[in-house]
Order: sequence, then structure tokens, then C-alpha cells
Amino acid sequence: MTQHPTAEERRPANDGPKAAARNRAALVAAAREVYAEHGLDAPLSGIARRAGVGQGVLYRHFPDRAAVANAVLEENVREVEQAAAAATANLAGVLGVLTWHLTESAAFIGLLHADRTGGRPDGVHAHASALSDRVARSLRGHLTDGHRLGASDDLMLAVAMVSGAVTGPTRGERERRALAAWRLLGVEVGPVRPFGG
Repeated sequence: MTQHPTAEERRPANDGPKAAARNRAALVAAAREVYAEHGLDAPLSGIARRAGVGQGVLYRHFPDRAAVANAVLEENVREVEQAAAAATANLAGVLGVLTWHLTESAAFIGLLHADRTGGRPDGVHAHASALSDRVARSLRGHLTDGHRLGASDDLMLAVAMVSGAVTGPTRGERERRALAAWRLLGVEVGPVRPFGG
């Protein structure tokens, strides 16, 4: 005699908040990858597909394109801030984390080049200025007196210059170019890796 599963047995387990947190993390990771490959205008459907969720799940977490981009940018900035706040932090180490994000995320590069006059009306650039200021504060806190990047806006100008050099088809090529740009500026950079990596 063949036994058929009851409706209760067929229904997948509902992980509730755990699934929601997992889905959100997967969406942010997927968005970072998709943005690195296709820029901030990449289709949201591609992000959902890469995360392994339906588009409805994406919209449950992020109501629009700006919300997705802001979530990726917020995570990037938070990791730079965490690296800067670590007990053993120094400028070279924080720049290593920053450089990792530059090589991984086209969206992060866009943030650092954000038009501070408002540029795009989609909400991404409206948030970008505040995030860029947070990156600057994190880095500036580790500048020693007399550091070559200590004058006025020199620090973020150097970051923008390096981020402009971060091009290439592979992550390795982008990292090589970023490190060469830092070297040409005479700035020491620690290991290029994510915070805690």
C-alpha cells in the first residue's frame, strides 16, 4: 500500500525570522556580486536569481532599487568602520579593508565618487554623501600628524584617485591596479581583505 504524505508533511518548514535574515543576507551578497559585474543599473531580477529567491522576496526586503544599493553600501561602510574601530587598527590595515571593498564592489566606487549636489533622483546618491563622510571619518581617525594625506580633502581625493584606477576584468587585476595606485601615491596599505577575513 502506497502512503501519500499529508499536507502537513509536504509543507516545507517555515524558518520564520531565520529565513528572513538568511534571505536578506543572500540578497545583499548577490547584489554586491551583480553590481560588481553590471553596475548599479543591473536588473533586480538578476539579483533575486543570484540569491536563489523569488523577486517577491527581494521586494519584501527592499522596496526599490535604491534600497538594495543602499543596503550594499551600508554594509561596505560598516565593515570599514569596524576595521577602523578594532583595537589593533592602523591606517594601513583600514586601507586594506577599504581597498578590498573597492575591488569587490562597483557600487562602493560609485559611492566614493557620488555627486554631492544630488545627481540622480533615485535615492542612492542622497544617502551616498553621508556614507562617504563616514568612510572619511573612519580613515581620518588613523592619520598621524604630518601624514602626507593630512591636509584638508587630500585623504578622500586619494581614495577617489585609487578607486578610479580599480578597473579590470578580474578581481585580481583590480586589486593589482589599486595597490599600484596607492604605491604611486606613496601610501602604505595592509593586506587587502574583508574585515575579519
